[in-house]
Amino acid sequence: MKPACVLLAGGLATRMGGGDKCLLQLGGRTLLEHVIDRVAPQAAQLALNANGDPSRFAGFGLPVVADPVAGFPGPLAGVLAGLRWAASRNQPLLLSVPTDTPFLPLDLAAGFVEAVDQEGAEIAVAVSEGRPHPTASLWPTYLADDLESALHGGKRRIKEFMQDYRVIEVAFATEGIDPFFNVNLPEDLARVEAMLRT
Repeated sequence: MKPACVLLAGGLATRMGGGDKCLLQLGGRTLLEHVIDRVAPQAAQLALNANGDPSRFAGFGLPVVADPVAGFPGPLAGVLAGLRWAASRNQPLLLSVPTDTPFLPLDLAAGFVEAVDQEGAEIAVAVSEGRPHPTASLWPTYLADDLESALHGGKRRIKEFMQDYRVIEVAFATEGIDPFFNVNLPEDLARVEAMLRT
């Protein structure tokens, strides 16, 4: 079963100088286009979590869901927006992915769904080279109310919220480049550009 997917682009990108990091160019295409290419075949439906004027993303043809909690509280708010959107479309599962990771695994959703089914977990989290990547996770949509309460209670870290649930870490192979390599700094973008050229 393919989950719904929310593409997390609601942050402030302060380390990149602000603005929409997902619209930066990589190899002649935006980071967001790279991510969509990787995850669209894995998902039943896609939505973009972003704040501000949604018209700047009109060319992507995706529904844009804003953080339901004010003050830019971080990726958990984007996950909540995705959970609400997915539930409104009768989707029981939500895949969340960051939009600054252009090399996401092509079997990300399948690996998560299989692990959750086999282990009876509630949430699956991606791991590569021993490091977890909490923004790349699989969530049941029934957690939306709990997550909203946690956000209003001041929780901001994904790991902190997850600790109250059955979580399974799912390891993905690294071949040449970490599939969860994320573009945080201008030099990261330059590094990835160089990788694409070679």
